[in-house]
This record gives sequence, structure tokens and C-alpha cells, in this order.
Amino acid sequence: QVQLVESGGGLVQAGSSLRLSCAASGRTSSSYAMGWFRQAPGKEREFVAAISWSGGYTYYADSVKGRFTISRDSAKTTVYLQMNSLKPEDTAVYYCAAGINPSYYSGSYDYWGQGTQVTVAS
Repeated sequence: QVQLVESGGGLVQAGSSLRLSCAASGRTSSSYAMGWFRQAPGKEREFVAAISWSGGYTYYADSVKGRFTISRDSAKTTVYLQMNSLKPEDTAVYYCAAGINPSYYSGSYDYWGQGTQVTVAS
């Protein structure tokens, strides 16, 4: 079992930056690929970014490419999502997830955090 806890969300102005963190704990938590997803009110959960267990491979949704950066620490138990040049359309609850392989598909992930709210004011 792997536990995931997100933090770092908040209310910011458009153009600002935020860094989300996802702390993983539990058995073999450092061996998992990690992903970030988001869900805005009335919309389906969508892929944001993913990173391989080694940290050597990263993947991004087109909507955040060039603005968001996913990374993980050397112990591979904390994953970060650096979000720059935030836009109002980035407003959503952001979830981190752990799975065997990085994937754009939410069903590929076995464990999920509780989510953290990001609100970008125009």
C-alpha cells in the first residue's frame, strides 16, 4: 500500500507560480512512476504530467508544456509540480497518483492522493 499526500495548492493571480508537492510513503513507494492529474468543476479528470520512477523520463499535456515541470527528489519519495505562468483555466483540484509505469491514462495508476485545490484569479 502506498499513501500519497499533496500540498502546495492555493489562490494566486494569473501569471504567478506555485509548486505542488506529493509525498509518498509505504511499501516500495520509491519504485513507482508518478503522475499529476487535475479536475475542474463539471469536467473530467485530465492528465497533466508524469515522471518515470527513475526521474529520467517526463511527459506533459500539451496545455501545460513549457509552463509546468514535474520532478522528483533523489530519494524518489516526493514528486513536485512546478507551475509557472498560471492561467485561470489551470484552476482545478490537482491529484498525484502512483503506478507501475508513467501514463496519460488515469486508469493506469494504482494509488491516488486526496487532491489539493489550485485557484488562479484573472
